[in-house]
Amino acid sequence: MSDISLDSTYLNYMQNINNASADKLKSTAGKDLSKADDEELMEACKEFESYFLEMVMKEMTKGINFAGENADSGNSTLVDFYKDKTISSLAEQTTESSPLGLAQQMYEQMKRTAQAPSADEILAMRAKAQKETSGE
Repeated sequence: MSDISLDSTYLNYMQNINNASADKLKSTAGKDLSKADDEELMEACKEFESYFLEMVMKEMTKGINFAGENADSGNSTLVDFYKDKTISSLAEQTTESSPLGLAQQMYEQMKRTAQAPSADEILAMRAKAQKETSGE
Protein backbone atom coordinates (compact mmCIF):
# COMPACT_ATOMS: atom_id res chain seq x y z
CA MET A 1 0.00 0.00 0.00
CA SER A 2 1.41 3.40 -0.88
CA ASP A 3 1.99 6.15 1.66
CA ILE A 4 -0.63 8.33 0.00
CA SER A 5 -3.41 5.76 0.30
CA LEU A 6 -2.38 4.93 3.89
CA ASP A 7 -2.46 8.62 4.78
CA SER A 8 -5.87 9.11 3.20
CA THR A 9 -7.20 5.92 4.82
CA TYR A 10 -6.00 7.10 8.21
CA LEU A 11 -7.40 10.58 7.72
CA ASN A 12 -10.77 9.17 6.68
CA TYR A 13 -10.75 6.86 9.68
CA MET A 14 -9.87 9.66 12.09
CA GLN A 15 -12.51 11.93 10.61
CA ASN A 16 -15.10 9.18 11.12
CA ILE A 17 -13.89 8.57 14.69
CA ASN A 18 -13.99 12.28 15.52
CA ASN A 19 -17.40 12.59 13.91
CA ALA A 20 -18.61 9.53 15.86
CA SER A 21 -17.36 10.99 19.15
CA ALA A 22 -18.87 14.37 18.37
CA ASP A 23 -22.12 12.78 17.17
CA LYS A 24 -22.37 10.71 20.35
CA LEU A 25 -21.81 13.81 22.45
CA LYS A 26 -24.33 15.80 20.35
CA SER A 27 -26.97 13.08 20.67
CA THR A 28 -26.50 13.03 24.44
CA ALA A 29 -26.57 16.83 24.63
CA GLY A 30 -29.66 16.94 22.42
CA LYS A 31 -31.66 14.73 24.77
CA ASP A 32 -34.09 16.13 27.30
CA LEU A 33 -32.34 14.99 30.47
CA SER A 34 -34.85 16.68 32.75
CA LYS A 35 -36.75 13.40 33.04
CA ALA A 36 -33.64 11.18 33.05
CA ASP A 37 -32.98 8.93 35.99
CA ASP A 38 -29.80 9.32 38.03
CA GLU A 39 -27.95 6.60 36.12
CA GLU A 40 -28.64 8.15 32.70
CA LEU A 41 -27.67 11.60 33.93
CA MET A 42 -24.39 10.36 35.42
CA GLU A 43 -23.59 8.42 32.23
CA ALA A 44 -24.06 11.58 30.15
CA CYS A 45 -21.75 13.48 32.51
CA LYS A 46 -19.12 10.72 32.28
CA GLU A 47 -19.31 10.78 28.47
CA PHE A 48 -18.61 14.50 28.52
CA GLU A 49 -15.73 14.14 30.99
CA SER A 50 -14.18 11.39 28.85
CA TYR A 51 -14.50 13.48 25.68
CA PHE A 52 -13.06 16.54 27.45
CA LEU A 53 -10.11 14.54 28.80
CA GLU A 54 -9.47 13.04 25.35
CA MET A 55 -9.33 16.48 23.74
CA VAL A 56 -6.97 17.78 26.46
CA MET A 57 -4.64 14.78 26.01
CA LYS A 58 -4.61 15.18 22.23
CA GLU A 59 -3.70 18.85 22.55
CA MET A 60 -0.92 17.99 25.01
CA THR A 61 0.65 15.51 22.58
CA LYS A 62 0.48 17.67 19.44
CA GLY A 63 4.06 18.87 19.74
CA ILE A 64 5.53 15.42 20.42
CA ASN A 65 6.95 13.44 17.51
CA PHE A 66 6.21 9.84 18.50
CA ALA A 67 7.45 8.37 15.22
CA GLY A 68 10.97 9.73 15.54
CA GLU A 69 12.78 12.35 13.53
CA ASN A 70 13.71 10.13 10.58
CA ALA A 71 10.44 8.22 10.26
CA ASP A 72 8.80 7.92 6.87
CA SER A 73 5.22 9.08 6.42
CA GLY A 74 3.86 5.50 6.45
CA ASN A 75 5.21 4.87 9.94
CA SER A 76 4.15 8.30 11.08
CA THR A 77 0.60 7.62 9.98
CA LEU A 78 0.48 4.31 11.84
CA VAL A 79 1.95 5.90 14.96
CA ASP A 80 -0.67 8.66 14.79
CA PHE A 81 -3.41 6.07 14.42
CA TYR A 82 -2.32 4.07 17.47
CA LYS A 83 -1.60 7.22 19.46
CA ASP A 84 -5.14 8.48 18.89
CA LYS A 85 -6.67 5.08 19.70
CA THR A 86 -4.57 4.87 22.88
CA ILE A 87 -5.51 8.39 23.99
CA SER A 88 -9.21 7.68 23.41
CA SER A 89 -9.02 4.44 25.37
CA LEU A 90 -6.98 6.05 28.15
CA ALA A 91 -9.49 8.88 28.50
CA GLU A 92 -12.37 6.41 28.88
CA GLN A 93 -10.46 4.28 31.39
CA THR A 94 -9.38 7.31 33.40
CA THR A 95 -12.94 8.59 33.61
CA GLU A 96 -14.12 5.20 34.92
CA SER A 97 -11.27 4.36 37.30
CA SER A 98 -10.06 7.69 38.68
CA PRO A 99 -12.28 10.48 37.40
CA LEU A 100 -11.28 14.13 37.45
CA GLY A 101 -14.46 15.01 39.29
CA LEU A 102 -15.87 17.01 36.40
CA ALA A 103 -18.64 14.45 35.79
CA GLN A 104 -19.60 14.45 39.46
CA GLN A 105 -19.70 18.26 39.61
CA MET A 106 -21.84 18.43 36.47
CA TYR A 107 -24.14 15.73 37.83
CA GLU A 108 -24.64 17.56 41.13
CA GLN A 109 -25.29 20.86 39.34
CA MET A 110 -27.82 19.25 37.01
CA LYS A 111 -29.60 17.63 39.94
CA ARG A 112 -29.80 20.99 41.74
CA THR A 113 -31.06 22.69 38.59
CA ALA A 114 -33.66 19.98 38.00
CA GLN A 115 -34.95 20.34 41.55
CA ALA A 116 -35.03 24.13 41.43
CA PRO A 117 -38.44 25.63 40.79
CA SER A 118 -39.09 27.24 37.43
CA ALA A 119 -39.68 30.98 37.08
CA ASP A 120 -43.44 30.37 36.73
CA GLU A 121 -43.46 28.30 39.93
CA ILE A 122 -41.59 31.05 41.80
CA LEU A 123 -44.08 33.67 40.60
CA ALA A 124 -46.99 31.45 41.65
CA MET A 125 -45.46 30.94 45.10
CA ARG A 126 -44.94 34.70 45.49
CA ALA A 127 -48.51 35.43 44.44
CA LYS A 128 -49.80 32.83 46.89
CA ALA A 129 -47.66 34.27 49.70
CA GLN A 130 -48.88 37.80 48.94
CA LYS A 131 -52.49 36.63 49.03
CA GLU A 132 -51.93 34.93 52.37
CA THR A 133 -50.22 37.98 53.91
CA SER A 134 -52.87 40.36 52.61
CA GLY A 135 -55.62 38.22 54.11
CA GLU A 136 -57.46 37.41 50.91
